[in-house]
Amino acid sequence: QELEKPRRDPLYGLRVHAWVLVLSGKRAVPETFFINPFTGNSHSTMDEHFLGIESVWNHRNYWVNMQDCWNGCKDLIFDLGDAIRWEIMLSGSNKPLQLLPDAEEEKELSDRDMDDMQEKEEDMSFDMPPSWVAPIQISPREFETRCSQGRKVILYRKAKLEKWAPYLNGNGLVKRLTIYADLDCTEVVEVREWFKNREDMLDMREVNKQTQLTTDYFSPGHLLNLKAHTYMSLEPETEHTMEFYNEARVDGLQKRVENANEMTEYFVGRDDFLRVRHMEFGKRGKKIHLAGTRTDINSQPIVQIKERFHRNLEKPADEDVAERIFLITEETIHLTYHLKDKYITASKKDFFKASERDRKGNEIVMTPEMCITYQAGSSEKEKKLLHLYKLLQELTEEEKRLKQQVRQSEAEVLNILKIRENEETAVKLSVSIYNRERNEKRRQQNEAMKNAMEDELPGQEEQDLDYLAPFLIQIGYREKMTKGQALRVRDNCLTDFKRRLIDKANIIQARFEKAVEELQKKDQWFQEKKNQLSAEEEDDFLARYSETMFHIHILALRLNREKQTAPQKYLALEEKLRKDPRLAEHLGHA
Repeated sequence: QELEKPRRDPLYGLRVHAWVLVLSGKRAVPETFFINPFTGNSHSTMDEHFLGIESVWNHRNYWVNMQDCWNGCKDLIFDLGDAIRWEIMLSGSNKPLQLLPDAEEEKELSDRDMDDMQEKEEDMSFDMPPSWVAPIQISPREFETRCSQGRKVILYRKAKLEKWAPYLNGNGLVKRLTIYADLDCTEVVEVREWFKNREDMLDMREVNKQTQLTTDYFSPGHLLNLKAHTYMSLEPETEHTMEFYNEARVDGLQKRVENANEMTEYFVGRDDFLRVRHMEFGKRGKKIHLAGTRTDINSQPIVQIKERFHRNLEKPADEDVAERIFLITEETIHLTYHLKDKYITASKKDFFKASERDRKGNEIVMTPEMCITYQAGSSEKEKKLLHLYKLLQELTEEEKRLKQQVRQSEAEVLNILKIRENEETAVKLSVSIYNRERNEKRRQQNEAMKNAMEDELPGQEEQDLDYLAPFLIQIGYREKMTKGQALRVRDNCLTDFKRRLIDKANIIQARFEKAVEELQKKDQWFQEKKNQLSAEEEDDFLARYSETMFHIHILALRLNREKQTAPQKYLALEEKLRKDPRLAEHLGHA
């Protein structure tokens, strides 16, 4: 334990962090507290992890802490109006005073007085200078990459966390947590992996290196309604535990546990109140082929089928079966009923099927020795043989149905393993139809549509658009509007359209300038290296240079066309708004 203790940090208390300070007094905040911006969690000012405060600022001012932080933030007074404890940098009246309870009671001002004070404070406030930093331009692909080369590694005590950008890995892996047994991180104990955008809906995978067990967790929507799958291998001869989204299954299967000799199924919400079905198998016999499986498999003789049921309150307890066991090889059926109130023993019936059949095909006559009955707490006479015979016939038919159901369960397990193996062999990632960069088909359609629209006459691309829709929503338009509303809608629409025209021209201008700058750099590089380039390298450079020139030419044409057509588009929209039936009544003579 002494070796595992962290070494003394020489920079303890010297690192500067930033977090959010929420002052009490306003908006029913009872006490001042901190918010960690990395986690979003709130912390008390008494938290020992906060060692002190150098300064506090907001969008209007900056305050320097003049108090001693020898005891962390526990003894600090967060009244920013106290110039002795908090020295203000920008003079003004906008000070977020922390009102104490007594002060609040003494200074109950009317709404009009408060409004007057706010107006005065706004007039005396310091105008912040505009930012000297240009707007950050981040493309969607760069934003999605998140970090350098799309990968980040964080080392913890006995653990390593790796993160990847979406779609960077072909298998959809976005995060991996590796847990080690030692401080040197050499012995792996467990590996957890998280996935995104997988068509097989795989969400998380846990691999226990000590037990060699792998557990896959799936989001809703898997082809086979899988929720979780625990296994050592995807081969059929190994142990498997499969969990399902029972709401999406007709049979209500929630979980299935299987090994070489047993299979147990758990059900939820069934009409027949079945909750557990347990099957035991014997040694394998001849080979059979099950539809949907990968190969021929050896049939396993079913030795026993055991089913357990929930209580059905519509039946008497001694007629409601709690458990039934079909001993296939022994040709015996055991029935156990639910306990009646205030009883410690349950009613039971044991049926022994005839081992031989009448050679002439006649049905075997029911005898008392074929059924042993125990009726808990009942002095009534035993039921007639005819009733027991019919019950035996029903159970015999049920046994045949259960055998078929067991074979179907075996086939389903093999089919699931086959599908999971194919999914892991050829991983497919889903792409949203709104992701134009990765959705190749969608991207081609958009490019074709864009090229077709650029070839159309100026103003034709806007002919089917209703520019008034967003502005009518703002005024709550129903059927009619006033002249003031009509003028406001027209002005807002024209202003917004003008802004979009300017933004479009600025974007093309920025691309043009960037392309020209790149061309100049290429030309400068060529002048410096032309004597060292081979003929092949020179031809390659000239080809790329020609391509860049063509790109610049296209941008220049688009920019020139945009400048020429912008006034025409503006006038066309203005005329269209004047003739719009919703505005014509008020703008016809405007």
